[in-house]
Amino acid sequence: MPVEFLGIAATSDASETKVRVGPSFDKDYTLRLARAHEEWGWDRILFAYSSASPDPAAAAAYIAARTETVELLLAHRPNLSYPTYAAKVFATIDQISGGRVAVHFITGGNDAEQGREGDFLTKDDRYERTREYIGIVKQAWTSHEPFSHQGAHYDFADFVSDVFPVRQPRPAVSFGGSSPAAYRAGGAEADIYCLWGEPLEQTAEQIAAVKAAAAAAGRSDVPRIQVAFRPIIAPTEELAWEKAHRIVDRIEQRKTAGGPDQLKRRRLRGEAPQNTGSQRLIEIAGRGERFDRALWTRTAAVTGGAGNSNALVGTPETVAQALLDYYDLGVDILSARGYDLLGDAIDFGRYVIPIVREEVAKRDAERAAAAVAEVTW
Repeated sequence: MPVEFLGIAATSDASETKVRVGPSFDKDYTLRLARAHEEWGWDRILFAYSSASPDPAAAAAYIAARTETVELLLAHRPNLSYPTYAAKVFATIDQISGGRVAVHFITGGNDAEQGREGDFLTKDDRYERTREYIGIVKQAWTSHEPFSHQGAHYDFADFVSDVFPVRQPRPAVSFGGSSPAAYRAGGAEADIYCLWGEPLEQTAEQIAAVKAAAAAAGRSDVPRIQVAFRPIIAPTEELAWEKAHRIVDRIEQRKTAGGPDQLKRRRLRGEAPQNTGSQRLIEIAGRGERFDRALWTRTAAVTGGAGNSNALVGTPETVAQALLDYYDLGVDILSARGYDLLGDAIDFGRYVIPIVREEVAKRDAERAAAAVAEVTW
């Protein structure tokens, strides 16, 4: 089973530890970061979304025209545009990139954030809308004949697009969430199901829930599983843990720092999260700081479970082996984002990715040899 790596396509040099200086869309930095991922062995990069952020589709189009191989994962919220229009946007960018686009559909886990752009549906209704939305986008990507739709959220007649994706049969659909409603929607529609990094036991439970939801939806296949972490690496274990504690100190300082990115600081100081994924991270952090081989929850605790926030701490070899533990659970897409976005992307690509790929290749060769031996016997 091949392994893939997802990085971040940030549009400015800022993180939980660093106040942004300059515009929210720094096109030179955006391109440097994308090309670093491409050069250092990453498979794809995520163009994230928030109500205040630069448009990920426009940023992805900019990068698509200036890179060759790295794949582009566009985050998109269904409340932003009609699904037929969105399908054409995604297909156009896929044309620009030569078939390198996938789409990550975000249902939205915070009512206030959704309300900033006029979305006042309940959480469960948002998941049902997302499921309907994805189905329409898929059909718009693949139907060369006009089709109509009447659903709970969308109603139109005789639509057919004149722009289709390069990637066949269509771009991949990515989806995430940790609630029963999320499992139902993603289990039915997703090609890739995304989870935040949790201890191995809890990750295995979530994978089982996704598989069960896919089966309940009548699927004969199951979504691929992606898990996200914040790697903190250094040449020795001692140095890695010293670095980890410095990062937490900077996050604490960042909560009161000045600068233009007010929304990010509000998140760091934020109230109890509404979304199940963040609630899970906080609950796990309350049970302890260290789990399994290298998982550290202090980074999640200090940010209030804000998104992908649990860390893997250690030498490149330790972090690689920790990632392989998740691979052995059935995770074949590993998402990683450091705190120094550019420097950490290079270091992770230089020191961690080769170890993981080599070990996965060994595992695959052993499985293939075992399968041949069983047939021969």
